[in-house]
Amino acid sequence: MNNLRRLDLNLLVTLDVLLAEHNVTRAAERLNFSQPSISVHLAKLRDIFGDPLLLPGPRGMRPTARAEALREPLKQALEALGRAVSPAAAFDPARADNTWRVAATDYGESTIVLPAMASLRAAAPGTRLAVMELAPNHIARQAEQGVIDLAFHITEEAPPGMRHRLLFEERYVLAGRAGHPRLKRKPTLKQLCELEHVIVSPDGGGFSGITDTVLAQAGLTRRVVLSVPHFLFVISALTSTDLVAMLPERLVRGNTALRTVEAPVALPGYEMAMLWHERVHRDPAHQWLREHIGASL
Repeated sequence: MNNLRRLDLNLLVTLDVLLAEHNVTRAAERLNFSQPSISVHLAKLRDIFGDPLLLPGPRGMRPTARAEALREPLKQALEALGRAVSPAAAFDPARADNTWRVAATDYGESTIVLPAMASLRAAAPGTRLAVMELAPNHIARQAEQGVIDLAFHITEEAPPGMRHRLLFEERYVLAGRAGHPRLKRKPTLKQLCELEHVIVSPDGGGFSGITDTVLAQAGLTRRVVLSVPHFLFVISALTSTDLVAMLPERLVRGNTALRTVEAPVALPGYEMAMLWHERVHRDPAHQWLREHIGASL
């Protein structure tokens, strides 16, 4: 360890060239140093290793046994160091075998992950994707520790300090089963409140949401008869009953089993973002994944 503290990388490079050339003059030419500089380097190396390393001979310099023992590990170490400090190689998705981990709610799975899957499999067939349950309070720590590569969450709740990219803006619509007798047209506020509603409560068991807050400001209440933790169950409930729900438009877009209409109450929408940690911001593979997901939406 003491020797490492005294070493200068230039000394190791000089030693590697000297062991290849067996000649101070030729080593100086290869390294673009003066001959006296190479001699100074050699003197320092002899002091550090406690060995002459190279001795004068009839045809240049002859390495000592210690120098011969250093030759191969020194060469390997310098090659490894060269690879470590060289620019990152370009990412080739066709040959990649990465395993990516992303955190998302079932809404994020349906509106972000699923639309990207087909093209992701086609472009990078050797890769794998693990979708993990989103834990909003742990996003920053999980990203910092490498537990997740990406998270999909609303911009408003993005942890400070994390990189993010806006993916899309979302709005709410009123949804029910196709053929719902009371959704043939946009209902009035009174009719909306008379319908039986299902609500998504991520924390579990809640019967009030943003819709109820807005209605309360107008002195109104609606009938929330079902509370569930996930959107997937809401879709199933709507298609098999006369329940209705205020749902993000992207979640129900193109679903022929459902009918959507404009709600008579204006709800604030939200922005969905892709979040990642600074540690992977410049990684070519991670950059490719982010661009690919962004382009698929």
